[in-house]
Amino acid sequence: MVDGEDPSNQPNFPYLEASMATTDAVFSSMVRAGRTTYFVDVREAKNGKKYLSISENHLEEDDKRTRVTIRVYKDTIDQFRQAVDEAAIAVNN
Repeated sequence: MVDGEDPSNQPNFPYLEASMATTDAVFSSMVRAGRTTYFVDVREAKNGKKYLSISENHLEEDDKRTRVTIRVYKDTIDQFRQAVDEAAIAVNN
């Protein structure tokens, strides 16, 4: 989805969608979960280095939208992935 685009025009898929639709992302995938949408993007910084950007967009009860984004750079991506994998195992146990 492009900034400013009406989100109601987007299909409501409850599963992971992978796309290259984001104009400034090298890769983008989206997960919809009720009133929350997660975006996992690979972006390129001005210096040419790629980084991971994970955003959570949430629609509050009063229809206010909130967005939280974290960025993970190449030098810590392996440790970040390991931490997420371990947390996913803990959630599923």
